Amino acid sequence: MATIRKTITVTDKQDEWIKSQINNGDFTNESEYIRALIRREQGNNEKFLKLKSEIQKGLDSGISDRTLDDIWAAAEQKHKAKNG
Repeated sequence: MATIRKTITVTDKQDEWIKSQINNGDFTNESEYIRALIRREQGNNEKFLKLKSEIQKGLDSGISDRTLDDIWAAAEQKHKAKNG
């Protein structure tokens, strides 16, 4: 995999934080720490986009004619089926 060198600017406080993460043994160097942050953000973005899509599906499906009791009972049945 090709790598590209990036130059970033951080505050003194941010630099101290990064160094503390390395000193704690969580990361071996600054690049590894920054890459871990990027991977975490990518994962969070994927989760956000999935949630956003599911919300849109709900909005697009319109208003339900089921009562709250009907919805609750269905959710309880689904939970029992899933968890035994």
